Amino acid sequence: MTSSDNMVPVFDGHNDFLFRLHTSEQDKVVEGFCEGGEKGHIDLPKAKKGGLAGGLCAVYVPSPIKEVDSDGNFLAPDQPTALDTSLAMASMLFRIEAHSKGALTVCRSAADIRSAMDKGSFASVLHIEGVEAFDHDLDELYVLHQAGLRSLGPVWSRPNIFAYGVPFRFNSTPDIGPALTESGKRLIKVCNELKVMIDLSHMNEKGFWDVAEISDAPLVASHSNAHALCPHSRNLTDKQLDAIRDTGGLVGINYGISFLREDGQRITDTPVSELIRHIDYIANRIGIDHVALGSDYDGTTIPDALASAADQQLVIAEMRKHGFDEASINKVAHENWINVLEKTWGP
Repeated sequence: MTSSDNMVPVFDGHNDFLFRLHTSEQDKVVEGFCEGGEKGHIDLPKAKKGGLAGGLCAVYVPSPIKEVDSDGNFLAPDQPTALDTSLAMASMLFRIEAHSKGALTVCRSAADIRSAMDKGSFASVLHIEGVEAFDHDLDELYVLHQAGLRSLGPVWSRPNIFAYGVPFRFNSTPDIGPALTESGKRLIKVCNELKVMIDLSHMNEKGFWDVAEISDAPLVASHSNAHALCPHSRNLTDKQLDAIRDTGGLVGINYGISFLREDGQRITDTPVSELIRHIDYIANRIGIDHVALGSDYDGTTIPDALASAADQQLVIAEMRKHGFDEASINKVAHENWINVLEKTWGP
């Protein structure tokens, strides 16, 4: 851990603490998240200790247990169930904000994020990962946008009525499955109209290119890595990385060991340098302005050294060790995320 004098604030592109809290069997999970003692990767005291200043907080509805389609892919939950669960998780974020007495702020603009970070309040953005809660008419999107939704991934790694989520496969390209549906194309256009960021992590390759053609916003993959270094279907090919650069977009580096390691093995004794390897590759490929962090805390298996948000400064220390200057570190740690959100949302 670096000293507090060298603490660099981190804005993180993806976490799943809302899902963890929603499925927790503990009592008073809101209080536990605010006051500490949680077993998961993130709570407010851990975030404070590690300099985790905010991030995109995902609403994720799990698949029905043990149900798969004919290709072995996870099935999406039905729309009413997904809507109920999504509202419950979003409500939890707002209840945490109320209980935290200013320690967490739900942000709806880049100015909100900057203000919250300046005050030392966790700058939280409401995000949905897989929009099974939405029907074809998108009424739910309009309402949730008014409530504070500012970012969504059309799919998790399963098909839905909008697109095809790339399944988890190692030593595979992301070119699995069909393109966006007509409803999916309309979803992208409405997101552009509402200035909701579209997250391409979990999207298959044909869907990625459809979004690239339709969308007028920067292309963003909030928690994906370089396919050239780890040939997992969830990672981005060089061609996809180039397209992200060309739109002024961003890649958030996923801490998940399955998406970091060249061999794809789930070995938790994986060094933090594996993460830096992906930062370095993407920065060299498309520029330092287009790479950030997207930990996937509380949503995947991460290296032992990064056991919780309290260890976030180890990433910063490892970047320094590998020769990144302070300007580049600040870009990767938080500035690039805030800039791309401002380009997408407006000031």
